[in-house]
Amino acid sequence: MKLYFLRHGQAGEREDWHGDDFDRPLTTDGIKRMEREADTIAELDLEVETIITSPLVRARQTAEIVAKRLKLRKNLIEDENLGLEFNLQRLVQILEHYPKAGTVMLVGHEPSMSRTMGQLVGGARIDFKKGALACVELVDASAPTAELVWLIPPRVLSR
Repeated sequence: MKLYFLRHGQAGEREDWHGDDFDRPLTTDGIKRMEREADTIAELDLEVETIITSPLVRARQTAEIVAKRLKLRKNLIEDENLGLEFNLQRLVQILEHYPKAGTVMLVGHEPSMSRTMGQLVGGARIDFKKGALACVELVDASAPTAELVWLIPPRVLSR
């Protein structure tokens, strides 16, 4: 199974946001960048079957932009396991729901996404910027272990 990890786009700074962090949205520039990234992701023809997103607003907005561009709105699923407490155990819980899926995109947050990817690939430290996209090939879903295939920084995706 291929897993694509996508970190949400540029959101307003936590210190400047006066509401609940759950509701902190993408900035206007963050939306524009994600739209450009979605175009690049579409050009990569990743054959994504399902997009699973954190319920937090900034991640959900990111996932919606990509799902719209990839024509996967019907295959966009919100899962609390991808929230701020995402980890290997929660990844296994997510994947149990999609045992026959070949390609899944996960949209979430830091530091949990890079920490989980790092654990999947044997303890690597991964610098996962806002809007970055990584491809991980699952070697053993039950363990779980994987191989990092590639990591694309946001400046390349939003060209």
